[in-house]
Amino acid sequence: MRHRIFVFVLALFAGLAGAEAKPMRIVALGDSLTAGYGVLAQDAFPDRLEAALVKRGHDVEIVNAGVSGDTVADGLARLDWALADGADGIIVELGANDMLRGQDPALVRESLDELLSRLAETGAPVLLAGMRAAPNLGADYGARYDPIFPDLAKKHDTLLYPFFLDGVAGDASLNQADHMHPNAAGVEIIVERILPSVEALIERIKSKS
Repeated sequence: MRHRIFVFVLALFAGLAGAEAKPMRIVALGDSLTAGYGVLAQDAFPDRLEAALVKRGHDVEIVNAGVSGDTVADGLARLDWALADGADGIIVELGANDMLRGQDPALVRESLDELLSRLAETGAPVLLAGMRAAPNLGADYGARYDPIFPDLAKKHDTLLYPFFLDGVAGDASLNQADHMHPNAAGVEIIVERILPSVEALIERIKSKS
């Protein structure tokens, strides 16, 4: 009888140890910039970010939930599917396609506000990656579009990385021929610059556990 109890307790602790060893799961919800349009799968933003974090000692899995062409409303529509397997934290990178199509910033704000509200209900910490309006859309459009991300990050108490393409936008050597999507070298710059913000997200996740 004692032997059976010992075996049961040993198995229980082994199961707990296995559970503790499960990597932190962070879902990257985004568009083609997250999905990895035009680059090899291993060079996509989620894969390179995961590699950088693991190198820095984090036991983490970055899930690629990017879909090329998605607007904020599209991301909202597939949110349940994207989070079906759960998430300890979420990186939101959406809004570029809305801007490129000249969508009314008021509608973009409304959709992103709802998306962040839905994410708040999950209890998982969020890092919002901002976007900036292209200059050719005019100063008025930029004045209405650019504040969406800092405003909503403050409203929902999410972490904010102000501009996802910081250090990459406008640099031909870091972009593909379309001048919109980063090449592999550009992705590395994005990862390098956003890394401190993702580590801040990891700290928020740990503080909630």
